[in-house]
Amino acid sequence: MKIGIIGATGYGGLELIRFLHNHPEVKTIDLFTSSSEGVIFSSMFGHLLNIKDIPLQKIEADTLANYDVVFASTPSGVTSELLPPLVGIGPKLIDLSGDYRLKDLKQYEEWYKKTPAPQNLVEQSVYGLTEWNAEQIKDATLIANPGCYPTAALLSTLPLIKESLIDPNFLIIDAKSGVSGAGNKPSKTTHFSETNENFSIYKINEHQHIPEIEQAIEMFTGVKTTITFNTHLVPMTRGILSTAYAPITEGVTTATLTECLMETYKDHPFVRVITDASIVGTSRVKGSNYCDLFVKVDERTNRATIVGVIDNLVKGAAGQAIQNMNVQMNLPQKTGLDVVPLFI
Repeated sequence: MKIGIIGATGYGGLELIRFLHNHPEVKTIDLFTSSSEGVIFSSMFGHLLNIKDIPLQKIEADTLANYDVVFASTPSGVTSELLPPLVGIGPKLIDLSGDYRLKDLKQYEEWYKKTPAPQNLVEQSVYGLTEWNAEQIKDATLIANPGCYPTAALLSTLPLIKESLIDPNFLIIDAKSGVSGAGNKPSKTTHFSETNENFSIYKINEHQHIPEIEQAIEMFTGVKTTITFNTHLVPMTRGILSTAYAPITEGVTTATLTECLMETYKDHPFVRVITDASIVGTSRVKGSNYCDLFVKVDERTNRATIVGVIDNLVKGAAGQAIQNMNVQMNLPQKTGLDVVPLFI
């Protein structure tokens, strides 16, 4: 395959390069930019010396039409204008921003504070939560890759909601992320002096992933609900740990919930259901496309504690995007992604 990457200079783009470089079905990888045309990529990222020692190219629809797959790893608000000329002219498009996830354009305007993509393309896009939407992904021209937080939150809670084992009307999701989730543009909140030795909450009750999670719950389970969802910044580089809390239905036990998760994901190679809480953590999935799940019932309160752990740059971004590409191209989902996590 011939691959094009728009936005390769971000953390998600760098992870796309890392995995696609070892993908057995990828022949070439070319990088495109709107601001650094002609710059030798390895001069910006020395770890890629002799791997992607090529100049960045200008984004042009006629050029990109010749690629099999084009990944767009840009901030939100960019691909709503960038991708429409590419739809239907040849390549499969996988968008890692949030521009094509929300079907309700008014919600996009409200939560993202940006101009939405064209309605017809948003309707045409397929939500790329691989484990839940593979049949639609197979034939998709435009994939809206899920957000990092929603990936962890949804993979951990969807099976339990679908089987009516928990009450989604009282679902609370408390999520923590490493600093790389904010991208590589320096800001006061991500400055070393601000994040080191500091654990902070942000976008309280206002995170743009709230409507995405609610939309996906309704999409995959038929349940319409509103959630409480808040996010925290942890002084580490990678990883997301999502902890959800919800009342259980009568008779449900830890074993019931664990069995549900195991049955749901038994044929999905990147979801691991963990039964020992002592080995649940971000270091266990670092650098990999795995999502680890753990669940336990609090018998005193009749609530379930539901944990989902991912690497935000891999399963939460580039890895899931490549997993979706594999589905589109009728390849085994693990192709190019079968790596051991970087535990240390």
